[in-house]
Order: sequence, then C-alpha cells, then structure tokens
Amino acid sequence: MISLKERAKKIKWFLMDVDGVLTDGKVIYDSEGREIKQFCIKDGLGIRMLSRAGIKTGIITGRTSPMVLKRALELEITEVFQDAKIKLPVYEQIKRKYNLKDEEILYIGDDYIDLPILRRVGFPVCVPSAPTALKEVCAYITRLEGGKGAVRETIELLLELQGNLDEILKRYYE
Repeated sequence: MISLKERAKKIKWFLMDVDGVLTDGKVIYDSEGREIKQFCIKDGLGIRMLSRAGIKTGIITGRTSPMVLKRALELEITEVFQDAKIKLPVYEQIKRKYNLKDEEILYIGDDYIDLPILRRVGFPVCVPSAPTALKEVCAYITRLEGGKGAVRETIELLLELQGNLDEILKRYYE
C-alpha cells in the first residue's frame, strides 16, 4: 500500500469537482430563477496556497454555472471545465495538454460521476458524505464536508506531506 506521503511527493496538479466539494452540494435559485452558489472562503485561500507552492489547479464539474467561472477567475484556477457529464475524457485531455501522469494528480470528488477519475489519480480524495464506492478507492477521506473546508483540509494535508506548508504559511506570520 502506498503511503499518503509517497503519493503527495509526486503531486503537481490538484483537480476538483464543484458541487459537494467546493460547495455544500445544494442548488439554490433566487426568485428570478438564477442559481446561487456559496463557496467556503477558506478553500479559496487554500487554492492560493497551492499556487504559491507551484501546484496547478483545475475544476471538472458536470454542471454549468457563471458563479463557478467567476470564482475560478478570482482564484486564478488554471483549467475550468463545466458541463462535463462524463469527466474522464476531460481528465485525459488535461493529462495530455500538460504531459502529466496519473500519479502526479490529486482529485477530490463527492459522487459516482467522479469515480472513474478517482480510480486513476495518484492521490484520490473524497468528502465524508460520498458513497461507499468512492470511499473504497480513496486514499484520503476528509473530516470536513464539501463547502465547509474540505478542499482547504486536503490542501493543507498535501502541503504538509510535501514539506511545503510551513514555508507557505510564513507570510501570514510576518
């Protein structure tokens, strides 16, 4: 069995789902039918920390939302793929574009649509509310739920395992 530290050493990319991972998975509509999403601000700072560590980020989501694009632009996320009803071809496209190997990618998901990617990546992660089938293939299951800091938890774990967390956090202590 490969240790978390061994998996973490190879990670160059951090890919994630949105609904149920970056959000709590609820879909809210206002009185005019516009979708509203709520993102955890701590996840956002975590994504910026990854950038400082030289780790690229990407979103692969099955839904389409202008709020996802807005948030991704704010956080300077490298790749954003929406309306990915079948996510594996998008994952393979990212691998080809950046000449990546499976073991260089961490992916965090929450539902069956994420399972094909989770079976391939070097560091598969899911949230605690994910179905058992996901939990069985994941190297790490977050303590926190999606939209409540699960992404940040995973980022801090990754950076700690890579030995980068203290250096990244120094800027906040000065």
